[in-house]
Amino acid sequence: MITLDAIRKTYPLDAGFFAREGRYVYAVNGVSTVIQPNQIYGLVGESGCGKTTIARLLVRMEKLTSGRIVYRDSDGREFDPATVDRRGLRDLRSRIRYIFQDPARSLNPRLTISEVLLSGYRYSPRWPGSAQAREDAGRLLEAVGLRKKDMERRPADFSGGQRQRISIARALITRPEVLICDEVVSALDVSIQGQILNLLLQLREELRLTIVFIAHDLAVVSYVSDRIGVMYRGVLVEDGDAQDVVKKRAHPYTRYLFDALPVLGKAAGRSEAAMQSPFSRSFDPTVNPTDGRQAVKQTDGAPDSAVRREESTEISPGHYVSNLFGYDDSDGYAGKSTS
Repeated sequence: MITLDAIRKTYPLDAGFFAREGRYVYAVNGVSTVIQPNQIYGLVGESGCGKTTIARLLVRMEKLTSGRIVYRDSDGREFDPATVDRRGLRDLRSRIRYIFQDPARSLNPRLTISEVLLSGYRYSPRWPGSAQAREDAGRLLEAVGLRKKDMERRPADFSGGQRQRISIARALITRPEVLICDEVVSALDVSIQGQILNLLLQLREELRLTIVFIAHDLAVVSYVSDRIGVMYRGVLVEDGDAQDVVKKRAHPYTRYLFDALPVLGKAAGRSEAAMQSPFSRSFDPTVNPTDGRQAVKQTDGAPDSAVRREESTEISPGHYVSNLFGYDDSDGYAGKSTS
C-alpha cells in the first residue's frame, strides 16, 4: 500500500552572528519500509525522533528532501505525493486521512458535530451531496459508539474519549484506505485508551483499513500492530513483525525502550545500567548520525526487493536492524528471544 524508499527530511537552520552556516536538523534520515494493505504499522520512539515528520510527509504537509514515497490505491494506481498536482493531492488526502493527538484542538468548538464531519467531506472529490453526506455522518457516529442525535451538539459537550471518536468519524467519512493515527490515545485515560484501540481494530476489520499508528508507548504499539518500526534520531533502527520485534529486541535502543515500560510490583525508575546508557542522554539533532556510513544494501525477495535499506542487517525474514547506534550481533541478541 505504501512504500518509503530511503526518505530524508532535513530543516536548514538560519545562521546567526556567531553560528556557522550550513547546519541542518536531521529529522528523518534514510527511512525505508513497506506497509501492506490492511496492515497496522506501528511507529514508536521518543519525542523528536521523526515519527510525526514521516506522517506529515505521507500527506505532503512537508516536502521530502530526498527519497521517494509511493502510495498504491486499491485499484492498483500509484501516487507519488511529491509530484501530484493540486487536484491529485485532494484525492490523495481523501484516501489517506490524518487523526491528530489532541481532539480538543483539532475540532472547531464553534461548529456542531454535523458541521465538523461534513467539513472534512465537502472538499473531497467523493462529495455525494448534502443529503447523502449527512446520512453518512449519522451512520459513522453510530459506528464509533455515539448517537445520531449527537450531531447537533458541539465538541465542548463531550469527554476527551468521545471527542477522539468524533475525530475518527471525521477521518472515515471520505471512505479512506489509510488512516494515520498520530498519538491518538496518549492524552486519554488508560481505560479509554483500551476502548479507542479496540475501536480501531474493529474498524480495520470492517472497513479493510491500512493504519499507520504512531505512539511513544511500546506496549500500546505492540498491542495493535502487525508490524513495528522503532525510530531513533531519524533512523529506523529496527523494523519487523510485531511479535518478532517484541521477542528478539535485537537493537540496543529497542531494549532500552522495553526497559522503560512499567512493571507491576516493581519500583518505578530505571536501573543504574539504563541510566548510564548513551540513549538516556540528549543528542544534538544537527549532527548527522549516518556521516561516513553511506553504504547501501539492496534487499532480496518480495515485497521489499525495490527498497534500499541503508546500513541494515536482515537478521530473520522481514526483520531488519540498523547497524548504527551500537548494534552488533556479538552479544547474541539477534535471532534470540528475550523473556
